[in-house]
Amino acid sequence: MSTHSSEPTGRLPNSKLFFYSLTDLPLMMALFPVMVFIPKFYTTEMGVGLALAGNLMLTIRIFDIFTDPLVGYLSDRTTSRWGRRRPWILASMPILVIGFYFLFVPPDDLSFMAALFPFVPAEYVSALYMFVCMFGLSLGTTMIMIPYYSWGAELSPDYNERSRITGWRSILGVCGSILAQLLPIFAKEFFDMEGAGAVLVVVGTGMLFTLPICVILTVWMVPETKNFVSSRTPVMEGLKLMMRNGPFKRLIVAFMVGGTALSITTPLYLFFITFVLVAEGDAPYMLAFFYTANILAVPFWVKVSQRIGKHKAYIASFVLIACAHPFYLLLGAGDFWWMTPVTIATGFSAGAFAAIPNSMKADVIDLDTLESGENRSASYFATWSFTTKMAGALGGWIALNGLALIGFDPQLGLANDMLGLRVLFALLPSAFFLAAAAIIWKYPITEEYHKNMRAQLEERNALANTAASAG
Repeated sequence: MSTHSSEPTGRLPNSKLFFYSLTDLPLMMALFPVMVFIPKFYTTEMGVGLALAGNLMLTIRIFDIFTDPLVGYLSDRTTSRWGRRRPWILASMPILVIGFYFLFVPPDDLSFMAALFPFVPAEYVSALYMFVCMFGLSLGTTMIMIPYYSWGAELSPDYNERSRITGWRSILGVCGSILAQLLPIFAKEFFDMEGAGAVLVVVGTGMLFTLPICVILTVWMVPETKNFVSSRTPVMEGLKLMMRNGPFKRLIVAFMVGGTALSITTPLYLFFITFVLVAEGDAPYMLAFFYTANILAVPFWVKVSQRIGKHKAYIASFVLIACAHPFYLLLGAGDFWWMTPVTIATGFSAGAFAAIPNSMKADVIDLDTLESGENRSASYFATWSFTTKMAGALGGWIALNGLALIGFDPQLGLANDMLGLRVLFALLPSAFFLAAAAIIWKYPITEEYHKNMRAQLEERNALANTAASAG
């Protein structure tokens, strides 16, 4: 493994951005079905109740309150010949491969779970299996994402270059989501496999080799920077500094609200296509449209953010998707292909959601570095990671409990009244998107503001290097 350190100066080569971003491809390929297909699969084919599934997913996020800050804290303080981020990424790999496979491809016979937990009633064994698999998966994603995203923020100190980094990572991540759709389409066309179960089998099996290959290429081909001051700030003092970082608080609350909105739609997407449009077998095609629009939009949003500013581009994406989503309400049985223009509009809008806020996040970390005198990026990414996962769980909880509240029963199929499902899917997310736009409206870090911050940081680093040389 290469240990060569090349400090980031100027524009990063595309090859470096590609190999860094490569790890996001298998992660998004597998994490997308967790939100879209797992809720429907376990509530219909595994017999887990809607509200129970939502509550389990939310409960797992509670544990992240402890694990995410711990991994961030330890990653910031890790020292090794390979850097402080890469060892964590490698260590997470076997946990993730095992977790994805067993969650996606559960055995037909779960009697071993009943034997291990004899106090659990038989009707809850499937729910317990789902919980155990998702808990292990949550731990693995914490171990990889916090160091991995922290590493990305450290690849360059430049305001616009960071948008390129997150843009590249977003594109590879969306490619993974598209691949998660194309594989089931291939399985349907050539092997007559369709439905949520088929998607999970194909993706779960594919993770056995795609994740190790991509992770190894990333850690081998991309060196870590050594141009940082390791964190020594005590945990509580660090949290106080974070709470005084106004731009970070505004950004993370907007991200939480917008992420919750998107996560409400994610599990409902398959329910909507299956029960409202009556076209479950065609769901991968529509999801492929969404993510194709998503990937094509990333360079557009990066360019827009460079022209008008990151937070203004972020606001525009929220407003656009909020205006597009209500059009889903007009669709009914047999309207599958009429869903295409709305899906393309929402997918195009969502192309901003990964690239722009992640780039903004690196900027607010610079503000913390200026105030604390240390590079504590993993601690910030731990908070961000927890927020991302909590938004996903909260959105899923709202969606599944919303379905339960209106009396929707997946076991009844088309006998359900579809109006409540249509309203939940089409209208509720728009209110969240508009609220997120309002929250980020007065975000203060512009390109000029950031240049002033970087100038102060570089002046302080130069003085510290001069003093070290003199000593």
